[in-house]
Amino acid sequence: MEHYLDNAATTKPCAEATEAVMRCLSEAYGNPSSLHTKGLQAQHEMDKAREQLAYALGCKPQEIIFTSGATESNNLALRGAAAAYGRRRKKIVVSAVEHASVRQTMAALAEQGFVIETILPGQDGLYHASDFLRAVDDDTCLISMMLVNNENGCRMPVEETFRVVKRQDPAVITHCDAVQGFLKIPFRTRTLGADLISLSGHKVHGVKGAGALYIKQGVRVKPVLFGGHQEKGLRPGTESVPLIAAFGAAVGALFPTLETRGQKVQALRTRLIEQLRTMEGVFIRDLPDGSPYVLNISLLGYRSEIVLHFLEKRDIYLSSGSACSKGASSGVLETFGAKRKEVDSALRISLSAENTVADIDALVQGLRAAQQTLLRSHT
Repeated sequence: MEHYLDNAATTKPCAEATEAVMRCLSEAYGNPSSLHTKGLQAQHEMDKAREQLAYALGCKPQEIIFTSGATESNNLALRGAAAAYGRRRKKIVVSAVEHASVRQTMAALAEQGFVIETILPGQDGLYHASDFLRAVDDDTCLISMMLVNNENGCRMPVEETFRVVKRQDPAVITHCDAVQGFLKIPFRTRTLGADLISLSGHKVHGVKGAGALYIKQGVRVKPVLFGGHQEKGLRPGTESVPLIAAFGAAVGALFPTLETRGQKVQALRTRLIEQLRTMEGVFIRDLPDGSPYVLNISLLGYRSEIVLHFLEKRDIYLSSGSACSKGASSGVLETFGAKRKEVDSALRISLSAENTVADIDALVQGLRAAQQTLLRSHT
C-alpha cells in the first residue's frame, strides 16, 4: 500500500480532472481559435474552466489568464507589472522566503535596474505587516508575498500587509503567489487585496502544465511573450485545452468541499504531531496559524536524503523541501531561523484530504524504524 505525503510537490489528479482531459482529447480536440464547431467546443471548455476559477476566487471570468503553471504566472505577473509600472518607480519589495520562480525573477529584474528590497522574518521567526510597510516608499512600484510558504506551511500576513500598503499608497501593485493556499486556505480576491494572484493546477488535483494568473480589472501587465492574441495577448500560443479543462474541473469539484477537506487534514495533522511528540530526536516546526497541509520536521542526526530513501522502500513518499530545489536546500528554512543540523535532516510532510489515518501511522512507524536502523550522521 502506497502512502503519498508529498502533496505540496504535486497532487494526484482527481477523477473529474482526468475525465475532462479525456473528453477534450477525444471530443473537444479542436483549436479554440478556430471558428468551426470543433473550435467552438474547445472554446466552450476553456470558458467553463475560466468561470469555475472565477467562481472560486470571487472575481470576473475576464480577470483570469491561463498559463502553463505558477512559474509562468509569477514571471508574467512580476515582469509584466514591472514593465508597466516601473518606468518612474524602480523599487520592488518582496519576502525572503518566496518560491524560486519569484526569487529568480527578482534577480533578473535587479539586472534591469530595479532595486529589490528583500524582507527577512522578525526576531520571532515570523512575518508582520509592519516589516513590509517600513520598506514601501514613494519609489515602490510592486510588492510580492506568497500566501503559504511551500516548505514549512507558514501563513504569510498577505491580507493585512496589502491592506495597509494600499492605504498608504494605492499606486503600489500587489502580487501574491497563492499556489499553496488556493482551495486550502479560504480567501477571496477582494479580501486578499492582491492585484495579481498566481495559481497552479497540479497543486489542487488538476494536471501538470496548467496554471492561471488573476489580474484585477484595471491593472496593467505587459506581455513577456509575443505571438498570437490568445489570452488577451498576454499568453500567446495555442492553449492546452485538456489541461485547462482539467484545472477547471478540479476547482469545480474541490471548492465546495474546502471547509470539510480542511477539517479532515487538520485532524490528520493533529494525529501526526501527537505521535511525533512521543518520539525522541524529532524537531517539529508547528507554526502558529500555519497551513494544516504542510508540516516540516527534522529527524535530528539523520540526513534527509537517507531517510527519504529508507521510507521510499516502505512505499512512503515525502520530500526534504521544495521540489524545485531537486533535494538541495533552498535557504528558506535557514531564513526562518533553522540551524544547519536541522536543515540537513529536514523532512516536509504535505497532506491532502486523500490521505488517511493509515498514511499517518505508516509514516510514524517508518520514522521509528529509521531511527532504529540507520546510522546517525556526525554532521
